Amino acid sequence: MDIELICLLSMLAVFLLANLLLKLPVSISMILGAIVGALVGGQGIPVRHLFEGTFTYIDTILIISTAMLFMTVIQESGALEALNAFIVTRFYKVPALMLIFLMLVIMFPGMITGSSTAAVLSAGALVAPVLLLIGIPKEKAGAIIAIGAIMGMAAPPINIPAMLIGGGVDMPYIGFDGPLFLLTIPCAVFAVLFLGLKYCKNLDVEKLKDGLDTEIGKKYGFKLYIPIIVLFVLLVVSKAFPKFPQLGTCLIFLISAVVGLFTGKKFNFWEKSLSAMETTIPVLAKLMGVGMFIQVLTLVGARGWIVVSCLGLGMVFVYIATFTIMPGFGAISSYGAASVIGVPFLLVIIQNTSCNDIIVAAVLAFTCCLGDLMPPTALAGNYAAQIVGLKYKKVLVCCVIPFLVCIAVAIAVIFNTNALAFLTK
Repeated sequence: MDIELICLLSMLAVFLLANLLLKLPVSISMILGAIVGALVGGQGIPVRHLFEGTFTYIDTILIISTAMLFMTVIQESGALEALNAFIVTRFYKVPALMLIFLMLVIMFPGMITGSSTAAVLSAGALVAPVLLLIGIPKEKAGAIIAIGAIMGMAAPPINIPAMLIGGGVDMPYIGFDGPLFLLTIPCAVFAVLFLGLKYCKNLDVEKLKDGLDTEIGKKYGFKLYIPIIVLFVLLVVSKAFPKFPQLGTCLIFLISAVVGLFTGKKFNFWEKSLSAMETTIPVLAKLMGVGMFIQVLTLVGARGWIVVSCLGLGMVFVYIATFTIMPGFGAISSYGAASVIGVPFLLVIIQNTSCNDIIVAAVLAFTCCLGDLMPPTALAGNYAAQIVGLKYKKVLVCCVIPFLVCIAVAIAVIFNTNALAFLTK
């Protein structure tokens, strides 16, 4: 047996044992796996490589941190509550449109942080009472929140698995917006309509108003939404006009957050920011753990072994594994699935086919994100179930058909990459 394979198996074994049996956090489990892999590979405890691995994804960590500060501001200022009330009171006569807009609200935090957890705990927690007020059963409301959070995680502008896969093959994170929107928006729309539309007939608007905070929108008016508008304008201008000063995504989030401090309810920014960062730390720690894990995989040659081995596999196996093993591995860590499996699968597919590499990477990243539905970890699913007061297995049953539709959409896209290549421009 090759030493690289032995190192890989030892790293995965320690990681799984620590996470599943000892119930250690994913980040700590990855660090332990990395240390054991280095020891088995004869590298001792490579402090320098572990340190470097910690900062592999520092750009992504900074983006998530600043995005979470922005989300805290618009949540505490009352913008999300006002948006929920506006959507329900204005579109209750067109239930399909109302549900789609509510789904976009759930997705929004995930879109700008790249974290399904952030989406569930922020917008998901605010939209859940609205869904229950409409009359949607708890288990289906939980499923809507879970699917919406994952679609937000997979949607642009921030898709961390796509960044991880791209970083593994030196592919810049450019041109992903179109393919990711194609993958996420139809799936999100289908999920919310499939799960909730039949419960939204003949809604009583007066009863709905009693359960919504309609006063905050009346008190602050349009200015509540100014931070969100500033964010989108700066993000679009930065991409559409190269000569415009490139502020960087982190600075754009901070500028928008500062604007939000003066547009709605007053709150203690310092205390709320600390609370928000406590929620985000597990996600940031995962990225650091993934960085260490990948660094040691490279150090002992296991990463190269995976790539070379995958190159010898038939394409049928690669495609089957893409839509089964990748989301399954995502049950442990969608980021780990992107780094460990996504990179070699991308190399195999683009080497053996004429597929557009950006669209293939987008499909792989989208598939990795679906891992946040998979037990036992099921980050998005478990948090969504807690919000609606149920055990996750009841929510999971309602997620099955939307999950299969997501896989079907991903398969359709990956087999038509050349026809969809215009989306990358």
